[in-house]
Amino acid sequence: MSFETFGQPLLTFPDAEKSPLSIRAKALVFVDPRSRQLRQDLEQLAPRSISVLIRGETGSGKELLARHIHRASDRGGLFVSVNCGAISPTYADAELFGYAAGSYSGSASSRAGWFGSANGGTLYLDEIGDLPLPIQIKLLAALENHEVTRVGAHQPSPVDVRLVAATSIDLAQAVAAGKFHERLYHYLSEGQLELPALRERVGDILSLAEYFLGIYSQRLDLPVPLISEAAQAVLERHSWPGNTRELENVIHFALLVSTGDEILPEHLNLPDEGLAQIERQLQQILAKGSAAEKDALKQILKQTGLL
Repeated sequence: MSFETFGQPLLTFPDAEKSPLSIRAKALVFVDPRSRQLRQDLEQLAPRSISVLIRGETGSGKELLARHIHRASDRGGLFVSVNCGAISPTYADAELFGYAAGSYSGSASSRAGWFGSANGGTLYLDEIGDLPLPIQIKLLAALENHEVTRVGAHQPSPVDVRLVAATSIDLAQAVAAGKFHERLYHYLSEGQLELPALRERVGDILSLAEYFLGIYSQRLDLPVPLISEAAQAVLERHSWPGNTRELENVIHFALLVSTGDEILPEHLNLPDEGLAQIERQLQQILAKGSAAEKDALKQILKQTGLL
């Protein structure tokens, strides 16, 4: 299913209502020139069997790219998403690679683990830098040998898994610091995608805002308001340190507090970056300017009622 907004393509998923993911993980627009280039790179990588490393800031939509790679790869197995930071250090082996029956107290049956569950499909490891080094070594062996040995098992099991990993840090620096396995890094680096921060793809902001507005209006059974031109300008000027996640929250808030048929700048609860920049410049003059500059500025502020 596709959703058109501002006359541009928006990627969505048909099972959106059933997915446990946040709605921000189900939409990515490719309007901005940098996003269009990203889409071209993604579509070239998707049909290949190599691992892919996605690098991007937190909240920028890395999992969506991974899901799109899986969908475009024609792999018949599952897309299995794992947050490496949530894996138990004690049971990391069993969680990733599975365990044989009787390996743990009360474990009457065996489990395939995340790796086995993705057999024939794609395993997505979010924040792969959070994996303990010993597990990184076993992960590399599993990828290279196409087999895993479950905890408590005597024989390895063959697996066909494509790995898509994501990170918000520079893994090359982690390798230099001895915190990430060098060979695994080189294995992942064969296919790389850089997801620009939202502030670096300004052309996507309004399309995403319209999408979130439509989704939340539908969920809350509210009329869909327009985003005023002034509010659009504020959205495009904001630096979005929280990326798509922050934009979703801002639009959700604006929908709840707006009273008319338009969303205005005051509903966004965002600082106007243009005014904020002017204020910073004025403060610099008052702090470091000459006596004449300070006097002239104070006179202007008094005349305009700002002082």
